[in-house]
Amino acid sequence: MTLTDDSRTGAQLICEALLREGVEIMFGIPGGAIMPFYHAMWEYRTQLRHVLCRHEQGAGHAAEGYARTTGRAGVCIGTSGPGATNLVTPIADAWMDSTPLIAITGQVSSAALGTDAFQETDITGITVPITKHNYLVQRAEDIPYVIKEAFHLARTGRPGPVLIDITKDAQQARTVPRWDQPLRLPRHKSARVLDRGAVERALTLLAGAKRPLIMAGNGVIQAGAAAELRALAERTGIPVITTLHGKGAFPESHELSLGMSGMHGWVHVNRAIQECDVLFNIGGRFDDRVTGKVSTFAPRAQIIHADIDFTEIGKVVPTSVGICADARATLACMLELAPAGNHAAWLSRIRDNQREHEPHQAYRRRPNTPTLMPHDVFASLDRSFHRHSGYRVVTDVGQHQMWAAQLIEWGRPRSHITSGGSGTMGFSIPAALGAALAFPGETIWVIVGDGGFQMTNQEIATMVQEDVRNVKIAVINNGYLGMVRQWQELFEGARYSGTKLTGPDIALLAEAYGVRGIKVERPDDADKAIEAAWAHDGPVVIDFRVEREANVFPIVPAGKSIGEMMVTATASA
Repeated sequence: MTLTDDSRTGAQLICEALLREGVEIMFGIPGGAIMPFYHAMWEYRTQLRHVLCRHEQGAGHAAEGYARTTGRAGVCIGTSGPGATNLVTPIADAWMDSTPLIAITGQVSSAALGTDAFQETDITGITVPITKHNYLVQRAEDIPYVIKEAFHLARTGRPGPVLIDITKDAQQARTVPRWDQPLRLPRHKSARVLDRGAVERALTLLAGAKRPLIMAGNGVIQAGAAAELRALAERTGIPVITTLHGKGAFPESHELSLGMSGMHGWVHVNRAIQECDVLFNIGGRFDDRVTGKVSTFAPRAQIIHADIDFTEIGKVVPTSVGICADARATLACMLELAPAGNHAAWLSRIRDNQREHEPHQAYRRRPNTPTLMPHDVFASLDRSFHRHSGYRVVTDVGQHQMWAAQLIEWGRPRSHITSGGSGTMGFSIPAALGAALAFPGETIWVIVGDGGFQMTNQEIATMVQEDVRNVKIAVINNGYLGMVRQWQELFEGARYSGTKLTGPDIALLAEAYGVRGIKVERPDDADKAIEAAWAHDGPVVIDFRVEREANVFPIVPAGKSIGEMMVTATASA
């Protein structure tokens, strides 16, 4: 090939390809095999912002937080070997939660592949089960097309992660780029035209139902279909329940909103599922935390399942009508055809059940422990969210995650961000970093346990270096890996093996990072601390020292039907 002034290094092509995809920010850590890309990045530093994270796992979760709040593909960068393997956890997390993510990793030079060279790892082989697709790029001329195809795959159909592994010599070689190459992808089944006949059959079932329910999942949020969902519910009068990832798809202040279903869902919601005669799942995948024992799930119901991924339909729960389409397209078609309905009697029956089983939590305060209970903290947070606007909440994984889902009133899509399918402790703080950079004019609240906090709190240093000022962190500190301890108490004879957790003085640690730290041990101080965090210009970490052995109820024991819920340590509903 004769090179001209139009030639570029492969590393430069990566930068230009990212710009062509609309990328403005990426999260990563440099290293030897990705060094040519970082060298080229300097030329594009006014167009491509790079955030230097403290760990590649943090970079991946930050890219997830950016993606989950914006709907755009997040980008994370790592070098070969340990840099790439440290990205495996956020890639798996993105895979389970259908998050569009582009992971770019450096690889040893082509001549060294397969020789066990320094920091050589087969990252494409490792990530085959947890990516929509991945690439090993060994030629600079392949970079423009591969990146174009990767973004297309990450964003279309059911979103998900794509990994691009690029050898060092491919980054260093020069070539004249071809930007006009058309995509060479077969038409995927999930991109099929909406089957209006299936929609009509679904509406026939709903119109004939006496006890129908709508279950809203993450797909409603991914498709930007919250308005259509609300319109359909209001037209038909059908009550709406949500999955954990469906939080925000339907305003919980609405008269038709019932709340969350599943393992830690409310008694009245799970009983409604067990009694309903038609269940319409839009954008959810019937996760085991939703269904409980599958053979007993919704035993009286005909199931309508609408999902963009055809492989999900009928995979877990037998389906009477399957609709393979984007949630927004499905709901828009339904709105064209759906007659008005009214299910006041059915809703009244559910509300009677709800009143019978509230309050939902049975809290036990032990002697000689902090007087602050978890529900005190969540009540204060919920009150503050009603007083303020322009916020999003990122939760970690564990008891606090379920309390947040239960006790905060969610009303807006993409305002509740959490790790669901993978259940990744340590997700929240770096994910909040990505969300905060995506929405600098909003306040990003983190709700995290002391266990998850100690996994990734180093990304607070990234916030300080990047002058991120809009993150507030509420640590629900009970000195245990709380959810595991709860299971040990309830189901393992109270053998607290490997769950007692010590840690630093979290407020002092925050000050060491250069951010404000606050310690709260009394219920009367919770509101004041939260308002101080809202008012402070910069990150704040609040260490809420709560009762150590409070439990999350209701809970469906493993292997049980969602109709068999424990509401205290000794009682069922």
